[in-house]
Amino acid sequence: MRSVDELLRSLRVWDPAVTELPPFDPADAPGDPLALFTRWFGEAVAAGQSEPHTVSLATAGPEGLPDVRVVMLHGADADGWSFATHADSRKGRHLAARPYAALLFYWPVLGRQVRVRGPVAVAPAEEAQADLHARSAGALAAALTGRQSAELGSVAELARASEAAWERAGREPDAPAPTWTLYRLRPEEVEFFQGDARRRHVRLTYRRAPGGEATEDQGAEGEGDGGGGGGGWEQRLLWP
Repeated sequence: MRSVDELLRSLRVWDPAVTELPPFDPADAPGDPLALFTRWFGEAVAAGQSEPHTVSLATAGPEGLPDVRVVMLHGADADGWSFATHADSRKGRHLAARPYAALLFYWPVLGRQVRVRGPVAVAPAEEAQADLHARSAGALAAALTGRQSAELGSVAELARASEAAWERAGREPDAPAPTWTLYRLRPEEVEFFQGDARRRHVRLTYRRAPGGEATEDQGAEGEGDGGGGGGGWEQRLLWP
C-alpha cells in the first residue's frame, strides 16, 4: 500500500486535462455578491462540476471549538444562503449556542472557491417543513430517522430505524419531522477566489458596508441586497 506522502506527491492541482481556469476580471464584477455567486454557480453546473450544491459548513460550539462538515445548499437569495439540519444535531446545537457560521464552496473544475460567513437565523417552522417535503422521499426518510449525531448502538439498529422511516415516508409523504430546521446565513463577508496557473490567484471580497449604506464601489448592478436585509457592499482585493 502506498503511503499518504507517496500519494500526495503523485497528485496535481488543477490538472489541465480536467480543469479550466477561466479569467476573472474583478473590475467587471457586479456590485453585490449574490449576483456573482449566481453566475459562478451556474457556470460550475454548466462545466460539469460534480455536486456543486454541496458546501462545507463551519460552526463552533459553546466552548468555541470549531467543527466542519459537508451539507447541501438549499437556496441563496435575498434572505441569505440556506441549509437545513436537525435542531438537536451537533451543528444544530452549535448554532443555538453560537448563531454564526461560515460556508465554503469548492469547484475544482474551474479552480474556484466561494467563502461566505455571517450570522445565522432560523427560518419559520412551516418553511422548513415545506422545504423538506419538496425534496426526495429519501430526504424525508432520513429526516424521519432522526437522532443525527447521537451515539449509535449498532448498524442493525440504524437499518431497522431507516426501514421504518422509509416505509412511513412512502405512506405519509407529508409526515412532519419536528426537529428538521431550515437555517439562513446572512452574509457579512463573501469572498470569490479564482485560481490562476501562474499562482496569481484573484481574490475578491465583498464586505457589508457599515450601516448598510450603498457605496461608490457598487456600480449599476449593486442595487440588489446581495442576501439578507438591506445595504450596500464594499469590494476589496486580497493578496493570494
